[in-house]
Amino acid sequence: MAASVEYVEYIKDLLSGFTDLRTNTYFGGVAFRSDQLGVDTQFAVVLNDVLYFVVDNNTRPNYIEKGMQPFRYDKKTGTVEVKKWYTAPEDLFDDAELMQEWAEIALSVAVRLK
Repeated sequence: MAASVEYVEYIKDLLSGFTDLRTNTYFGGVAFRSDQLGVDTQFAVVLNDVLYFVVDNNTRPNYIEKGMQPFRYDKKTGTVEVKKWYTAPEDLFDDAELMQEWAEIALSVAVRLK
C-alpha cells in the first residue's frame, strides 16, 4: 500500500490551505492530519497513490453520487470495505479550492467521529 513521494507532495500542494498540515506514514501509506479545529485529527490518507477522505452517513452520498468508492482490501475470507474512507472525486484534482473545501469537510467529519 505504498505511497509515492511525488504523489504525496502533489496532495500536500493541493492542501496548502491547511497551515498546520502534517503527515505521518503507516502501513506504507501516508496519513494527513490537522488540528485547525482544535483537535489533532487524521482526515485523509494516501494508499497506493489514491487519496481517501473520511466520510460519514451525511457526506458519503456526495461521494457515491460522483462514483467514488470506499477503501477496499482483500483478506483470505474475502474483500473488506472500509466505508469510513472514500476516494476523493476526480474533479477536485483540477481545482485546489474545491479540494480544500472537501478536505475541510472531511476534517469536520473526522473530528465529529472522534
